[in-house]
Amino acid sequence: MTDLRVLIVDDDFHVGRLHAGYVDAVPGFTALPPVGSAEQALRAVHGQEPDLLLLDVYLPDALGLDLLRTVDVDAIMLTAAADAASVRKALRRGALGYLIKPFTAEQLSRRLRAYARFRRMLADQPSVDQDTVDRALHTLFPAEPAAPAARTRSATEAAVLDALPPGSQYSAAEVAQQVGISRATAQRYLSALADDGAVEIHLRYGSTGRPEHRYGRSGR
Repeated sequence: MTDLRVLIVDDDFHVGRLHAGYVDAVPGFTALPPVGSAEQALRAVHGQEPDLLLLDVYLPDALGLDLLRTVDVDAIMLTAAADAASVRKALRRGALGYLIKPFTAEQLSRRLRAYARFRRMLADQPSVDQDTVDRALHTLFPAEPAAPAARTRSATEAAVLDALPPGSQYSAAEVAQQVGISRATAQRYLSALADDGAVEIHLRYGSTGRPEHRYGRSGR
């Protein structure tokens, strides 16, 4: 399946680049080059046809909320605008989600994965029944899960988690070396721990190339 193409619209270049790294870290998603204004966003929408916008409210030439009602593209708001009026207006104008800055890579990842499930549930169907609509909407706006009961971890999974002392961040390769497993195996366990909320994913940028994924123990 072709990756879902995501356009980030944020007036801060560094924030847009950071969020693009978050997007690229989620399987099934590819970030287009971020843009920093409503005008650039309109050109990118028409020229590149993204599947999803990650849209800030405050742009230098317009409000993202005004841009939202002029484009026929799915959108999730990523913004520092935390007033209730902006939230209501965004949802009224069709936003599929609203994530207040600052947020973690894992918080955005959860919303992107939910959006992918939403798309799959409604894909290529000439008609849907009410149950499908209800399940699709529930997927987009899931209730925050209650804290899960402690489950028994395998010895390898426990060793991977133990390799991440509180306050530290390591790459999958570093964890693999500590535990004595392959990098691919470490990556698999780290991803599962991130899905459980036990581990958070962070990004560290170098001078060139894609950002390095770093893993740290969750504060929860």
